[in-house]
Amino acid sequence: MAAATRPPNRPPTREIDEQTDIGEVYMRSLLRAQLRRGLTVLAVVALFLAALPLLFTVEPRLASVRILTVPLPWLLLGVTIYPLLLAASWWLVRAAERTERDFAELVERN
Repeated sequence: MAAATRPPNRPPTREIDEQTDIGEVYMRSLLRAQLRRGLTVLAVVALFLAALPLLFTVEPRLASVRILTVPLPWLLLGVTIYPLLLAASWWLVRAAERTERDFAELVERN
């Protein structure tokens, strides 16, 4: 009796390098995870930016508040936006690195 032949055991890195269907699934999952994280950061930043004008529309007295002769809306837009963008960028880069590291471990393990 002849033994059934098994297809050769191919590592996932080879699947990705040769752009096979399985490699495409691996890459699509990585890109989907990265896109999900990016859209999450975008949503948080957009919500914050949209909330500021709404806040001043709902409570118009805040627009007349001055701190060291600078109107509060200008101060909030000029001072709070940049740390928010910096923090969001830092978190996104760290999350992307973590996702890529997890992906590499998954690929190496298989």
